[in-house]
Amino acid sequence: MLKVHNFGVFALSARTSGTTVTFAVIEGLFITVASVGDSRCILESAEGDIYYLSADHRLECNVEERERITASGGEVGRLNTGGGAEIGPLRCWPGGLCLSRSIGDVDVGEYIVPVPYVKQIKLSTAGGRLVISSDGVWDAVSAEVALDCCRGMAAETAAAQIVKEAVQVKGLRDDTTCIVIDIVPPEKPTAPLPQPKKLGRGVFKSMFRRKSSESSSQIDKEYLEPDVVEELYEEGSAMLSERLDTKYPLCNMFKLFMCAVCQVEIKPDEGISVHAGSSDFGKLRPWDGPFLCLSCQEKKEAMEGKRPSGDRHNSDSD
Repeated sequence: MLKVHNFGVFALSARTSGTTVTFAVIEGLFITVASVGDSRCILESAEGDIYYLSADHRLECNVEERERITASGGEVGRLNTGGGAEIGPLRCWPGGLCLSRSIGDVDVGEYIVPVPYVKQIKLSTAGGRLVISSDGVWDAVSAEVALDCCRGMAAETAAAQIVKEAVQVKGLRDDTTCIVIDIVPPEKPTAPLPQPKKLGRGVFKSMFRRKSSESSSQIDKEYLEPDVVEELYEEGSAMLSERLDTKYPLCNMFKLFMCAVCQVEIKPDEGISVHAGSSDFGKLRPWDGPFLCLSCQEKKEAMEGKRPSGDRHNSDSD
């Protein structure tokens, strides 16, 4: 009951407020980051290279998001103070948010979407340092400054030092939160020394026996395989039809379909293809999925600006 209650409270408050999210999953040397808004996640590898694992969804600096909103029927502009004077950063109208993606903010219309930018990398075996901070940090310091100011410190101390550095530059004007995670792979166990073999009749023969190519290639692979950070996956589109896999098993024609978003079971004649309404839809077969339930289809259309959002307001009135 507590979970349901909390979700209900969030659903109500999310109509008039919202939040950014940067979510990281660390599994061994694999790091997967999903981000919405302008919180940022960076990685410094043990080799000293910096990797940006999130994307800023600020309209001021993200051309693709501005194009998405205007193509969907929204407006992007600065705050109009009257007389033609415009001030401040670029905003999405109606609503006036500086961000194009957030969790919540339901009241500002369908152009502000909660679809995350996702990136996955594989660390080298040397590990690295992950820094996740809100915009209050990144508005004040660069990634290089944030990493340099806490170099050599433990993760807990490093997070506090980055916040201190940001506050010294611009003061405490915005949410200034930081998490630092040091990813140190476990040490490999030392292999036990082999027992000495007794010299026998075949000792001299084995000394001059040719080694198999299989064993030598395995040794070469261990020493020659590059041990560097690998970027495995990246996807930032806000369109579900581009994010979801277009391949759909034929066997699903003869059983209940599954909504690709909420995972509810739907009958074959009730499922709506995620590609419905696209220019390529005519080339696809009736069973080409993935499929959405009616509720998720309505949300998809709203997110992509294909459904009226009610009365719209000009920037002059906000």
